[in-house]
Amino acid sequence: MVQESHLATDHLIYPMFLVDGNQIKDEISSLPGNYRWSFDLLCKEIESSLVLGLNKFVLFPAVSDYLKDPMASYSYAEENFYLHAIRGVKERFPEAVLMSDVALDPYSSDGHDGLVSNGKILNDETLPILAKMSIAQAQAGIDIIGPSDMMDGRVKSIRMMLEKEGHHNSGIMSYSAKYASSFYGPFRDALDSKPGFGDKKTYQMDTGNREEAINEVRNDVEEGADIVMIKPGISYLDIIRDIKNNFNIPISAYQVSGEYAMIKSASKNGWIDENQTILETSIA
Repeated sequence: MVQESHLATDHLIYPMFLVDGNQIKDEISSLPGNYRWSFDLLCKEIESSLVLGLNKFVLFPAVSDYLKDPMASYSYAEENFYLHAIRGVKERFPEAVLMSDVALDPYSSDGHDGLVSNGKILNDETLPILAKMSIAQAQAGIDIIGPSDMMDGRVKSIRMMLEKEGHHNSGIMSYSAKYASSFYGPFRDALDSKPGFGDKKTYQMDTGNREEAINEVRNDVEEGADIVMIKPGISYLDIIRDIKNNFNIPISAYQVSGEYAMIKSASKNGWIDENQTILETSIA
């Protein structure tokens, strides 16, 4: 009766990994219970999730290396299997809320979220590609665009392009405070999107910074974000509270692959109760 915080299926977003092909359900070894799905089996999983009351899905593409190039041009190509899958899911399940991933790393032969030149990330030159990718996703049927790249100014660039192209009802869930975390390893295994060189510390956030998170969120809100995300989730609960204290905007937290994998591993060894830990961390 007096519990302050409640968790319901309405609060949850299901991350799903998509591959090209048919009859593929490939378990990700570092993410037990998660799979790379082909479109046909992805639809069956979405259908069963809807029965459970889970209707929000964020889709991530696992792209073959031969389709990758330095300009990430496949990200908005007409033949992109990811875009075709979005259209197919929307046609079959119009009640499903689909969220996208906007970054270059799934499509880039360099494995980084932005364009690369001489070992450096080109922030401003990346923005038009992110906007172009967002338009292609909105046209395919994505409800909420999810820029995860952490390039400065990308929310404004995407919002302006969405408005220009008539996608006035498309939302933006910005990965606003995305830390350069060691907890992303299993996710990169899932998408085969490890950086080709170096790391992502020049554009993701320093793990010791709090004020920067507030500044990043403020910029994204002013540029047109509808929801802001803190990532990772459990390791940065203080940042979630800081953002909540400073902004009146919906906040999402991503319990990332490494955090999930630790729970799964510990429960497999009998050290913790899996279901209770999932519930506890999610409520936290």
